[in-house]
Amino acid sequence: MELNGNNALTDRKMNISFSPPDISEEEIDEVIDTLHSGWITTGPKVKKLENLLADYVGVNRCVCLNSQTAAGEMSLRLLGIGRDSYGMDGSFGSEEDEVITCAYTYTASASVICHVGAKPILVDCQKDSLEMDYDALEQAINEHTKAIIPIDVGGIPCDYDRILEIVNRKKGLFHPSNRLQKAIGRIAIVEDAAHALGASYKGRRIGSIADFTNFSFHAVKNFTTAEGGALTWKIEGVNDEEIYHQLQLFSLHGQSKDALAKTKLGAWEYDIVGPWYKCNMTDIMGAIGLAQFDRYPKMLKRRREIIERYDRRLKPVGVEVLPHFTKEHVSSGHLYMTRIPGIGLEERQEIIEKLAKEGVSANVHYKPLPMHTAYKRLGFQIGDYPESFRMFENEVTLPLHTKLRDEEVEYIMEKYGEIVKEYIS
Repeated sequence: MELNGNNALTDRKMNISFSPPDISEEEIDEVIDTLHSGWITTGPKVKKLENLLADYVGVNRCVCLNSQTAAGEMSLRLLGIGRDSYGMDGSFGSEEDEVITCAYTYTASASVICHVGAKPILVDCQKDSLEMDYDALEQAINEHTKAIIPIDVGGIPCDYDRILEIVNRKKGLFHPSNRLQKAIGRIAIVEDAAHALGASYKGRRIGSIADFTNFSFHAVKNFTTAEGGALTWKIEGVNDEEIYHQLQLFSLHGQSKDALAKTKLGAWEYDIVGPWYKCNMTDIMGAIGLAQFDRYPKMLKRRREIIERYDRRLKPVGVEVLPHFTKEHVSSGHLYMTRIPGIGLEERQEIIEKLAKEGVSANVHYKPLPMHTAYKRLGFQIGDYPESFRMFENEVTLPLHTKLRDEEVEYIMEKYGEIVKEYIS
């Protein structure tokens, strides 16, 4: 395929960042308003953002926290999973509790399992796919399995019908150890949706499908509050307000009143009901989120436009790409992850360096967990995860963000196509 586009554009070297935050005057105005208000910690703007997000994904309640990692950890603590967890009914979990996730992910998906004192179980991804191997998932389940953390890599939802089918078929092995686990009645699904705000699966918005769903609003994400995240849930038989209240306690030292409640006249007194954690979102962060929320539909539309342009240009060259938009799911379009068939680690590095010389910042998502020192120390070896390694060794992620101009998208496609055609036979 001929890749030459507008030479006047592509012959001029550009400098294109990988993923800068899309901050407009609207976000700046909201933050200034917050600073002028005199209320900068958790307060009315965070509460408003929680309500907007809950309505957006289709649930009754949402809690905003300081990261997706905190949201994932609080989900496991609510469930009373792990020896260091203190569940909703005051029962501790066990060091024998196991939580399954995929080896092909960022550390936050698995580190939260370690934080609560449970045992991480890693399964490989599928052949030629970033989704976890669902057959391997089913085989890994035993009487100690308390939760599964599926990962919506790049903003593409997992096969949640398949996951639900598996956990329901394995109900006989599940032994609940507290009231919340009994209410769910099976292994809990604690979704890592760090990439997936705005994605949907079979017409259902991500955030309303899994038992717990955890979003990231980090600076590089589609929707940002600089740092930050959110937790949503959908559980029958447990009052949403009870879960919300417990999350407030967990996220603010176990203090019975937040700072906003304590400002009411004569309402200084509070109690500490548990020696818990500090991971609340501030109103400065919430202010950024409110402006982002108003802009988000257009931002998602722009991401889709860029993805479709990339796909049209790069797929015919032989570059393998992720299926962001299908009959079953709509992606949030967080990452444009590509694979170059037949190359190894050295060639992949050469390609990234050649792109850098052309002014295009590329990345790799992700180095599988068993290749990192922390997980090697836990006994994991990459040789046990051959598909994860295969997906990793030839992966290159291109810039995909709403600050990209059309001419920059054209430039990236042109330069990438010219470089990779040297490696694709």
